[in-house]
Formats: sequence, C-alpha cells, structure tokens
Amino acid sequence: MTAPARIAPPRTPRAPRSSDDLIQAERPVLAHNYHPLPVVIARAEGVWVEDVEGRRYLDMLAGYSALNFGHRHPALIEAAHRQLDQLTLTSRAFHHDRLAEFAASLAGLTGLDMVLPMNTGAEAVESGIKVARKWAYDVKGVPADRATIVVAAGNFHGRTTTIVSFSDDDTARTGFGPFTPGFRVVPYNDLPALEAAIDDTTAAVLIEPIQGEAGVLIPDDGYLTGVRDLTRRTGCLFIADEIQSGLGRTGRTLAVDHESVVPDVLLLGKALGGGIVPVSAVVARRDIMSVLGPGQHGSTFGGNPLAAAVGSAVVDLLKTGEFQAHAADLGELLHSGLAALTGKGVTGFRTRGLWAGIDIDPALGTGRAISERLLKEGVLVKDTHGSTIRLAPPLTITREELTGALEALERALS
Repeated sequence: MTAPARIAPPRTPRAPRSSDDLIQAERPVLAHNYHPLPVVIARAEGVWVEDVEGRRYLDMLAGYSALNFGHRHPALIEAAHRQLDQLTLTSRAFHHDRLAEFAASLAGLTGLDMVLPMNTGAEAVESGIKVARKWAYDVKGVPADRATIVVAAGNFHGRTTTIVSFSDDDTARTGFGPFTPGFRVVPYNDLPALEAAIDDTTAAVLIEPIQGEAGVLIPDDGYLTGVRDLTRRTGCLFIADEIQSGLGRTGRTLAVDHESVVPDVLLLGKALGGGIVPVSAVVARRDIMSVLGPGQHGSTFGGNPLAAAVGSAVVDLLKTGEFQAHAADLGELLHSGLAALTGKGVTGFRTRGLWAGIDIDPALGTGRAISERLLKEGVLVKDTHGSTIRLAPPLTITREELTGALEALERALS
C-alpha cells in the first residue's frame, strides 16, 4: 500500500488558466453552498493530488472518507473500466448480472442478511428511516403515523429536509422548515437519557458510532454495547450510521466492531464507491428488510451495474484485512504524534485508527486559518465547528507520509 513517488503525467495538456482564474469563474455560476479552500485540483493518485499549476498536496481528508483506498486505486479503476465496457445502467426494472454478487459480498462482510442499494449517504439514511418505520408498523404494531426514532445531539446524517429536522446544526437547519416530525434528540454518549426517550412508539435508535462532523467524537467504552442491549431489551432497532466511520477507517471493518456489536440495520456509503461513483447501502437482518415490497421504495441508479462492480471490488479489498490492520498500525503513530503536539497549539484531540479530530488553541487561529496554513505546507485538511480540524487520510498512506503531515501541522501551529 505504498503511494507512487509522483503523479503520472497528464494525458491532455494542462488547462492554461490559473487557480485564481478558475475560482473566480465559479462564483457567478455555482451555488455557494460550500466554502472550499483556495486550491483547484486537476489530477490525483494514491494519497497525492496536484493542482492546475502543478503543485502537489498530501490529501489528509480523503473526501470525508470516500477515498479510503486513495485516489484511483488500481484495482478499483480496473473494475470500473471493465464494467464500462460491458454495461452501466439498466434501472431496477430489469435484473443485471452484477447486483447479486455485490449484495452477497456486502452482506457477508457485515454479518447481516439483505442489502438495499442506494447512491448517496443521505439516501441511505432516508431509506433506513423508511425501513425502520415500516417495520414498526408491520412488525412491532406501532399505531399508524406514530412511530418515533431516537437520535443523538451533535449528529450529522446528511442535509435532506427530513434529516435536518433532527439536526441541531443551525447552519444546516435554519430556513428550511417546516420539519418532519417523529424524532427525539438525546445527548450523545448518555445511556440513561437514551433509555428515558424510548417508549412503545420507538421504531429505532439511529446513531453514529463515532460522530465525525462533530469533531470525531468517540463515545465511552461500553456505550455501543449499552445501546445494543437497550434496543434489544426495549424492542426497537439499532441503526448504526457508518457512512464515515465504516469500511476500514477506524482500524476495523466497522466502528461497531471495536465493541463486537452487530446492529440491526447498518448504513454505508462514501468509501463503498471507491471514490469513483456514489454508492451507498442499507444492510439489515432479513426479517427487517423483508417489510419492503415492490414499489414501496426505489432508485433509478441504486445498485446500477457500474456501482455494483466498484462496490464488489471495494469489498474484495476489505476481505483481506490489510487495510484495517494498516489503519490500526498507523493510527498509533497518528495518536502519538498528536499527543506530542498537545500544549503546543493542540488543546485536545481524539483518534480512532486513521481518523482524528484536533482542537486548536483559538489564540493561534480558527480551524479554517490552520487549514489554510497547512495548504501552504502542501497538506489538505478541513475544519469543522470553529476551532477543530479533521484528519482522515487514505488508508494507503505510508508511515513516512503521515510523519510528514504531522511535521507540517507542527509548523502550521508554530
């Protein structure tokens, strides 16, 4: 899993326009729903990206974990190329020859039974909510339109209108009401509060095993086991949103694996598409997923042949355990490197595998300011919640590259 020494030469001439010109060209024509760092990326390979002017950067964000296997991983590119020459889309109006393989391999990887393929992470969350509500009415016997789902404060599950209905992020929520009812918000990492919120109408508890957008918040040991025991005892479903935390990021295949917990419903996305196409999935026990019938849910592109081919190749990479072991090994280096910076500009940090939330001393600048300093050092990261930055490098990063990133962070803080 070593990165190439350099990015391959471009096949076509580099665009003559500068980064500044291209950034300015976006302003009048592109919705301003993002505030990206001032870099325009043109090519990438492994853990490295290159901008339109030929400057190289170490990618320590990896598309918010969508690029767990790095940019253009050769096995994933080969799978995509091979499928592009055969079949890319049928819609689910017809069967195709890649879907059963993908579903079976993903179910086998997760230890669950059935797969509902979708595209984006938010679609997986929305689909999981629908499955849980349908199960509550058909199986649990909750009265019609009374089902509730308990979620955690500080959550990030997406930005659709239903999902922001139970978000406490004012930026994502304000101005988008009226909101979807049926959700109860409790503090994260608080089992007594969770238990108090569950009643006979509760269809499910929906949580992130690690809250990524909130700053890589890791719950106390035993919390996930407690959620599993509580939901089983009270007769509701445990839905684990592993869209960011899953598929090798934390040093295990899933973040719930750190407590040997198997949820009833699992939400996956981001890395499942290998950084090539959007692929997400709801994976669940057979008795839960079987509540869906024809016409009750669907997606034109969900489970398309190209997505299934890439998703199957992703599962094949994870079956070896190599990426999980590498993330666990280098996670120790990441933890020790950040510990050495504590008190030297870092006021606190949290790591699990190759994932870190780093709290920056506000006296040194905002998380955005530190991200911009790291950009000048040739390292790409992104801020969240004011004074926190996140690191989530591709799982192909080498020890030397990770050390270089930590040294760049030390310089940015000094």
